Amino acid sequence: MNLIDSHAHIYSEKFNADRAEAVERSTQEGVTKIYMPNIDHTSIDAMLEAEEKYPDVCIPMMGLHPTSVDKDFERELYVVEEWLNKRSFAAVGECGIDLYWDKTFLPQQQEALKVQVELAKKHQLPLVLHTRDSFDEAYEIVSAAQDGTLKGIFHCFSGTVEEAEKVKELGFLMGIGGVATFRNGGLDKVLPHVQLEDLVLETDCPYLAPMPHRGKRNEPVYLPLIAQRVADLLNKPIEEVAEKTTANALNLFKL
Repeated sequence: MNLIDSHAHIYSEKFNADRAEAVERSTQEGVTKIYMPNIDHTSIDAMLEAEEKYPDVCIPMMGLHPTSVDKDFERELYVVEEWLNKRSFAAVGECGIDLYWDKTFLPQQQEALKVQVELAKKHQLPLVLHTRDSFDEAYEIVSAAQDGTLKGIFHCFSGTVEEAEKVKELGFLMGIGGVATFRNGGLDKVLPHVQLEDLVLETDCPYLAPMPHRGKRNEPVYLPLIAQRVADLLNKPIEEVAEKTTANALNLFKL
């Protein structure tokens, strides 16, 4: 099988001791590409170093994570814009809104997302969206800016059937990760109502490891477990899930 991890922080310090082995393990299991979302200025060097060491596998994005947005967010966005002007990236991300940890900087998060939506348009890149406890807020901004050119992923999608339909109507994909394997994750009630053409797979490593590894460090080698869960919920062969989600990811990121 040929699988693509559309969202993985393989550059995280949690892989400092065995990053090469983690990449090797994943490629042996058929994970041919690992797309890396940026967090803020502090993560860029590590991300680009991973790309340099594993150029055929690890592919960077450029963006500002909503949990890194504070009163000085404009300075961070200048860094994002400078890098986007300097070289190519697979996407603008991860960006979005996060209301799980703190609502203090919601206005700044909204402004930062609006700026990054416009950067995606300017550079003709897909958006990779973080929407933890904030689907409506993020959707409102992106849908208002949708002019037919915006594409992207609602990363770590764990919403309702109605929200899945909104994502599809917007022309975006849903990133499905370890939550799909959780007993109370809720996606068992949603995924049977969506189509493979609207999905990509992700690990979000080192976070959200799928069952039976929940609570441990996640890594791209676990992506087949997520693919199998999606296959079970859609009542399709895992080979079909792998083929279609890989095609979806390649088609999106080739922009």
